[in-house]
Amino acid sequence: MVPGILAAALVSALLHSAGATDTGLLLCLRAPRCGDQMYNPLMQCCDNDTILALNSTSLCGPHCIYWPCFQHCCLESQNQGVLRLKVPGMKPNCRTSPISTICAKIHHPMGD
Repeated sequence: MVPGILAAALVSALLHSAGATDTGLLLCLRAPRCGDQMYNPLMQCCDNDTILALNSTSLCGPHCIYWPCFQHCCLESQNQGVLRLKVPGMKPNCRTSPISTICAKIHHPMGD
């Protein structure tokens, strides 16, 4: 049985056993998945098959902080990182996603 349908059936059974006579309409929606795990999109996101908290941060280069649930890091030139917005429902794309921030130049001591 599909996990989402199983969960709806379990909730319905629990409500009925607790004496609830009018459970109303139960919506059967498929739970969002990240790889092989389910996650709560109100509190988490899926980033490259990893579940992250919505307030998680990461670094794009040594000093540029970004939120991987809403942005992704693109190294657009040899020494400059660009943060681009993630478009909901689509995989991050460094060529077509809108720019949210241009990071400071990233120093490469061996490349200068």
